[in-house]
Amino acid sequence: MKTIGMLGGMSWESTAQYYRLINQEVNHRLKGLHSASLILRSVDFENIAFLQQKGDWKEAGKILSEEAINLEKAGADFLLICTNTMHKVAPEITASISVPVLHIADTTAEVLQQENISRVGLLGTAFTMEQSFYTSRLTNKFGIEVIIPNADDRTVVHNIIYQELCKGKIKDESRKKYLNIISALAADGCQGVILGCTEISLLVKQIDTDVPLFDTTELHALAAVSSALS
Repeated sequence: MKTIGMLGGMSWESTAQYYRLINQEVNHRLKGLHSASLILRSVDFENIAFLQQKGDWKEAGKILSEEAINLEKAGADFLLICTNTMHKVAPEITASISVPVLHIADTTAEVLQQENISRVGLLGTAFTMEQSFYTSRLTNKFGIEVIIPNADDRTVVHNIIYQELCKGKIKDESRKKYLNIISALAADGCQGVILGCTEISLLVKQIDTDVPLFDTTELHALAAVSSALS
């Protein structure tokens, strides 16, 4: 079994989901008392979130690259960046280490292709929805058309992530808002919706809607297990 390096804490709420999903899947596949071989570095999200708001992606990339180097030195065979938004600095992180980085957008896009999804909605932080580092990768590398909510809905999605989900607050009212936005994306011709922030699946689950949902946290975690056991 390869050792997974987890660069987490952004936020710890979703990183805990990663840890649970990875270990559950390893045990499901190997049975017995098997669990994952992994190394976790959980950063202080307050510092990273400050740099996000400031637009200082260079400094954020430097911090996470240093942590990635430490994970490689500790024995990680490959890395997970346990957040969608900070894949904005994935090129810098990848360049700083010699082990692979399993990209969250790629693992999601591969499943979308398997499901014959060519037009998909995207929910996430404003950074993920509005900047090109994520959407252009899905379009240019995989040929998938990505649709984002309107400006007002993007604000709702973003604020609920930072003001509630990252703090472990799960509200029925917020779930209803997300489901309305998901329905609007489906009405716009989206064949499914990417839960493109690792906290969103804490609030919205497939049982809540008939629109196909693609939970990036789960897909990323399962892909990590496949890589670890390959």
